[in-house]
Amino acid sequence: MDRAIYTAMGAANAALNRQSVTSNNLANATTPGFRAQLSAFRAVPVEGPSVATRTLVTESTPYHDDSMGAINQTGRSLDVALPQNGWLAVMMPDGSEGYTRAGNIEVDSEGLLTVRGRPVMGDGGAINVPPQSELTIAPDGTITARGPGDEPSTLAQVGRLKMVNAKIQDLEHGDDGLFHISPGSANAGQNVLAADLNLQLIPGALESSNVSPVNAMVEMIATARGFDMNMKTITTVDDNEKKANQLLSLS
Repeated sequence: MDRAIYTAMGAANAALNRQSVTSNNLANATTPGFRAQLSAFRAVPVEGPSVATRTLVTESTPYHDDSMGAINQTGRSLDVALPQNGWLAVMMPDGSEGYTRAGNIEVDSEGLLTVRGRPVMGDGGAINVPPQSELTIAPDGTITARGPGDEPSTLAQVGRLKMVNAKIQDLEHGDDGLFHISPGSANAGQNVLAADLNLQLIPGALESSNVSPVNAMVEMIATARGFDMNMKTITTVDDNEKKANQLLSLS
């Protein structure tokens, strides 16, 4: 079989992977704090008895766009927007931590603060709040509660959000939608990152996804056309091989 088929097949497979990443980004265009994943591919020359210009496509190290999304004021007391390189720590089932920029905090049936079903970490572990209390989050992450019927001046501190400072290149995106410590970072081998007490968040606001729906749609169309072009190349080469075989059989 002609080596051009393998070359085009590698490009078509890369287009499929790129389309998968783009569609996932587009599906999360309205997810708070979402970081767009970027596709990276490189050409690898084919060594051996072939034309020196032949190359195959392989995936390079995937990474994410670390640009900030728009900050939208929601007025909800449990919504927070994080600064650049700031992350909220959440508890994983094995006791380690995951990190997210989603600031839409909820209170579950047991009084735990959660983000996407994961307990939010505080100074000493998960944060538990009094039932039916009115919560307020300060810019430094301090959480205060006021019980039903209490005076406005009666506030009790119930914890402080654990915020960590990490570049997105030092984290890897997991299948659970959270970021984890990358094996290639300086903090590799650790279960948790240290809290950064100097980080300041924006209460009553959410950071939107940094995905541009328009750019994502354009990329999807371009990737689909590239895939079709490679599939036509495979079909053309295959037809040429069949015709060549017919000529050889006649001779």
